[in-house]
Amino acid sequence: MFINILLQGQSGSVMMQVVFLVAIIVVFYFFMIRPQMRKQKAEQNFRTTLEKGAKIVTIGGIHGRIVEVSDKTFLVEVDSNVKMRIEKSAISAEATKALDQSK
Repeated sequence: MFINILLQGQSGSVMMQVVFLVAIIVVFYFFMIRPQMRKQKAEQNFRTTLEKGAKIVTIGGIHGRIVEVSDKTFLVEVDSNVKMRIEKSAISAEATKALDQSK
């Protein structure tokens, strides 16, 4: 009888630990993972809407104007007669939007 009372007390504390762990995971998901996924989706959408003639900034800080759009790359003119082929993933959405707003 005494052992049953001890085991019931332990199962309650184990249940509380499981509930606490699940709560931590849920909070982590809503405050860390979900906003990051939303940000990645917005950046991906931004990159797919870029067209020829748009001024861009890469994550490395290179400024240029899009001359040609391919499936995964852009041909960017960085100076007169100087062109670079850049991956779409290398375009910084934040820096490009800041460039547009500063004008």
